[in-house]
Amino acid sequence: MAKFTIYHNPRCSKSRQTLELLNDNGADVEIVEYLKNPPTVEELTNVLSALKLSPQEVMRKKEAEYKESGLNNTDLSEEEQIKLMVAFPKVIERPIVVKGKKAVVGRPPENVLKLF
Repeated sequence: MAKFTIYHNPRCSKSRQTLELLNDNGADVEIVEYLKNPPTVEELTNVLSALKLSPQEVMRKKEAEYKESGLNNTDLSEEEQIKLMVAFPKVIERPIVVKGKKAVVGRPPENVLKLF
């Protein structure tokens, strides 16, 4: 079975619930604490492709960093948005779980069951 990667924030209850659900289902999980180890531009681009979502669709727009970083600027290209998301990882929605070429946002946590 392919390995699961969870972009995880241990302080987030949804992220903890999603990780627990993966473990309860016997998943081989790689945990990436993305606030400590942000994804690269290439990694985040690949995750967005697997999610089939735009950068704006996986941003936490209520985080102070969203406005402070300029991510609320509607003139930014997707490439510019991704670079800022990497620089300000707190704005990335959590958790994101990737398995192979598929990915889901773990909100609600049960979304990860689609990857099994």
